[in-house]
Order: sequence, then C-alpha cells, then structure tokens
Amino acid sequence: MRLTKYGHACVRIDGPDGAVVIDPGTYSEPVSFDGVSAVLVTHEHADHVDRDLLRAARDRDPALTVYTHPQLAAELGDGVRAVSPGEVFTAAGFTVRAVGGEHAEIIDGLPGCANIGFVVNGVYHPGDSLFVPSEPVETLLIPAAGPWLKIGDAIRFARAVRPRHTFPIHDGVLNDLGLHQFDAWLGDEDGIGYARIPLGESISL
Repeated sequence: MRLTKYGHACVRIDGPDGAVVIDPGTYSEPVSFDGVSAVLVTHEHADHVDRDLLRAARDRDPALTVYTHPQLAAELGDGVRAVSPGEVFTAAGFTVRAVGGEHAEIIDGLPGCANIGFVVNGVYHPGDSLFVPSEPVETLLIPAAGPWLKIGDAIRFARAVRPRHTFPIHDGVLNDLGLHQFDAWLGDEDGIGYARIPLGESISL
C-alpha cells in the first residue's frame, strides 16, 4: 500500500486493486485524482472538497465513485454514495469504515456541521475532528493546524489513538516555522512513530 501526501488535507492511497483519494480540496493538486476509482470526502468545507475539481474528475470518469456523509451526498447529486458512522464498505479494493460524525467545535457550537472520518485498511483520516475510533489504527493522519485545533489537542489525540505511524495533514495554512514547531512537538512523543511526508511524495505502508 502506498500513501501520497498532497496539499493540505489531501492524501491518496494506492493498493493492488485500485486507488482512493481523500479530501481533495481547494489547496490540493488535480493530479491527486489521476487513476483513482474512489473519492472519500469527510465534510463540506472547501479545503476538503473542491467541487469544481471533483466535477471535472467525474466528467472524465463517470465510473468514479464518491463517498461522503448523507447531507453532502445529497448536495453533490447523482453517483455519490452516502455513508454513515459505523458503516463498513469497500472502495477501490480497500475496506473502509466511516467513523465520528461531527466537525470539531471552533467556538459557540460553530461550525456545527457533519464530519465523518475514514479508516482505510488501518489508515485513519479524521477530517476536521479528533474522534478516537474504537478499533486499532495502524497509521494516523493527524491534523496539524486549524481554528479548532492547538498543538496540545493534537498530542492528546495521538496519545489516545496510539498508532504505529503518524503523519501530519491539514497543514496548508502553516509557514515553515509553524511546520517546524509542530514537527518538533510531535516528534518528541514516544510510541506514535511521527514523521512528515514531503508534499507530493509517497511512502510504503
């Protein structure tokens, strides 16, 4: 299995039977769609789903299947499959479990929108949440920055999940100093296997 880091919250997972892209938003690269047969979208915010890019990808490949929570599925229209927390399905040959359900709060109950995380063959993408799944997680894609997040939250999240590997996502708003600071804090945590995947590069899992 190969994991590729694209812009901000977007990753791609390639396996022997196909490829999925997760959260290809407005900070992501169109190349992330090349050759994929499934798209997983955690929630409606533009940094997680670029609707123009998604529409263009579906025009090129009408067989492309999109999975997201029911509210967003209804907005995106035909060919989009609604999945709910706890549901297990197969996408591009991967076994996927939808988990969570709510976006992390920024303040005063906002943004108050649905958010589902995806555990893809042991790789967990939480979207904009810090939900801890009940099942073991081999690889955690950990949010690094956002108006709903501080470094202490990320550390507590990683400690609760206890993955074998941890790689940062949701870092498109950080400059080099912010990236370095996050890496330093998470790199000091024992037992979570923290490392950064350079933008556009891949690792084997």
